[in-house]
Amino acid sequence: MSNRIRDLREDNDLKQKDLAVYLCCTQQAYSNYELGLRDLTPDILIKLADLYMTNVDYILGLTNNKTYYKSL
Repeated sequence: MSNRIRDLREDNDLKQKDLAVYLCCTQQAYSNYELGLRDLTPDILIKLADLYMTNVDYILGLTNNKTYYKSL
C-alpha cells in the first residue's frame, strides 16, 4: 500500500508537502503513511482515491484495476 501511494504521488508530480496540505496533516504524518509507519484512515483513503481518480481497493493493493468509482 505504501508503495502505491508513493507511486501515485510521484506519477502526478506532487510532493509530500502538497499531499500534507490536501489531507490537512503534517508532511511528517504523510511521510509516515508512505513508509507504512502509520495506517491510512478511511477518510484519508477516500480523499486519496478521489484525488488520483482511482479506487480504494487499488490503493490498498487488493486489485490492479485503477477504475474510478465516484459515488452517485
